[in-house]
Amino acid sequence: QVQLVESGGGLVHAGGSLRLTCAASGSTGSISGLGWYRQVPGQERVLVARITLRNEITTYADSAKGRFTISRDAARNAVHLQMNSLKAEDTGTYYCNAFYIKVKGRDDYWGQGIQVTVSS
Repeated sequence: QVQLVESGGGLVHAGGSLRLTCAASGSTGSISGLGWYRQVPGQERVLVARITLRNEITTYADSAKGRFTISRDAARNAVHLQMNSLKAEDTGTYYCNAFYIKVKGRDDYWGQGIQVTVSS
């Protein structure tokens, strides 16, 4: 089992910045990667950014490219999401995700979610 604790959300004006942190604990040695997803009411949870832990390959949603940066903090078993030039459409609940790639399929673990609100 993997436990994920998110921090750093809040309210910010458009154009501002926030940094989200996700700290992982438990069976972290099995994790293939960590990432962030955003969900707004009535819509599916969508990937914002993720990073693999073995070789730190990053993936970003088109909407995040050039504005957001995901990075790994190996010493703290954590991942950060630096969000700059925030827009109103970045508003939502952000969930930390840890995934483990198996021979067949994958396991996913989720944090409880943290609110990010960008006022226009």
